[in-house]
Amino acid sequence: MSVSVMSPAVPAPISFYTSIPPHIAETDHVQRSLVQLRSKSKGLEQYIFLNGLKERDPSLFYQILLSNMMEIIPILYTPTVGDACSFYSHIWRHPEGLYISIKHKGHIRQLLRAYPAGAKISVVTDGSRILGLGDLGANGLPISIGKLDLYVAGAGIRPSSTLPICLDVGTNTKKFIEDPLYIGVRQTRPVGSEMDEFMEEFMSAMSEVFPELVVQFEDFSTENAFKYLDLFRSRYKVFNDDIQGTGAVVLSGFLNAARISSAASGLPLSEHRILFFGAGSSGIGVAKQLVSFFTELGLSVDEAKKQIYTVDSKGLITADREGLQEHKKFFARTDYQGPALNSLVDIVNYVKPTALLGLSTIGGAFTEEVIKAMAATNHRPIIFPLSNPVSKCELGFQDAINWTHGRVVFASGSPYNPVIYEGTTYEAGQGNNMYMFPGIGLGVILSKAKHITDAMVEKAAIALSSSLNEEENSRELVYPRLDRIRDISTQVALAVAREAQKEGIDNNIVLRSLNDNEALKHIKGKMWKPYYESHLKLGSGRL
Repeated sequence: MSVSVMSPAVPAPISFYTSIPPHIAETDHVQRSLVQLRSKSKGLEQYIFLNGLKERDPSLFYQILLSNMMEIIPILYTPTVGDACSFYSHIWRHPEGLYISIKHKGHIRQLLRAYPAGAKISVVTDGSRILGLGDLGANGLPISIGKLDLYVAGAGIRPSSTLPICLDVGTNTKKFIEDPLYIGVRQTRPVGSEMDEFMEEFMSAMSEVFPELVVQFEDFSTENAFKYLDLFRSRYKVFNDDIQGTGAVVLSGFLNAARISSAASGLPLSEHRILFFGAGSSGIGVAKQLVSFFTELGLSVDEAKKQIYTVDSKGLITADREGLQEHKKFFARTDYQGPALNSLVDIVNYVKPTALLGLSTIGGAFTEEVIKAMAATNHRPIIFPLSNPVSKCELGFQDAINWTHGRVVFASGSPYNPVIYEGTTYEAGQGNNMYMFPGIGLGVILSKAKHITDAMVEKAAIALSSSLNEEENSRELVYPRLDRIRDISTQVALAVAREAQKEGIDNNIVLRSLNDNEALKHIKGKMWKPYYESHLKLGSGRL
């Protein structure tokens, strides 16, 4: 397969500009594009339209994105990006990112050098576990593209500094291998040393060709997600969004949810019992983030672990289960001696959790019986059905409100419209990783940190939890509104940079010399902003 290279910040040829009518005003053309977008009745059609607009006129695309984020983000990312990935081989129109194939093993440096210099942030997937859709192989590239669009929107990263990559190492999904339009390598995935050697070459080459690059791993299989994060995190500037990003954003939401819930129950934060339904990379990653935070409150690791219960497809995870996967052992219960608990209702009645977190990708798993059992345990039950896309979400917002009579403290992975119940309007929180990864990446880039530590991610989560304004707190929201994302990312980035400074792994003397107010202004001043004029010049920026 040939190498595909895309740079979203390169303007179209000059001949294109000369054909522009003389009276195309900025606002007119923005509105014209929005009208065309809104005329598309299906999400996938809207995705294709925006995809084409970015190719033709990236500055206009990013201006529309920044000024209409609440409308555009669900198209570019969750939930529509799931459809884009599922059908990507059939809707592919032009090169958008970089494919690095297993067939290129031994030549990865040469391939990377073909990409324009200056990349500072890369989102890398191997397509093996896309959202809740499974192994999509080379069709996973839109995940990397979408996340980088959110870096631009949420943290002001210059588009030309972004590098979307799909590691095309094969797929174990038979229908793609047999699809005549499939764009990837037609083989099953390598395992063991072959894949490990490929990843070693890839990460070494990335660091050599792009020395300032921050790498975000995305949607790797659970086993490989933990393996490659552990293997590379102390050697390169790399983090895994499914493990650390999700962990941080859920920790942040949980802190605010627990505050709301505890106001009714009086239960101390450290005594909340959290039940995880789903024990993959996201579920275990979130659980470990909570353990880390609980230890900051003064609990030992063992005491913190006792507050967390995990459930997979076989039921409550206990240490005596045969063939238990390595990543599940840390939270396996040793204090349960009865018969296996397989039913979620039975597990809820046994554990009596104050919080139920869903990362299972099993749509509708939180039934009315489960929710009412939760509400019987906790007057303000914390329920976070976080699986994406919407079809995989464990519980809808309307049902959560109805079944708890409006008492639920709720956040989901996908967006939901407000719900009116008995005359009161309720807003759903969205545990969107966009709250977290743009700020983390920005903080690492600006501080010039050598690598990304657990403490940096935890400080990012605390910064997010503290970023709600007075109105948002009065509405009992667990997350700030997403239309403030650049302000939020600024606070997250500062928290990340300050922790890097504390640990002595930063390399930006200027940022270190500024007080917090000065640093916040400095960070905001570095954010790229597009502008659009009749002569169609590309926006200027910093990053």
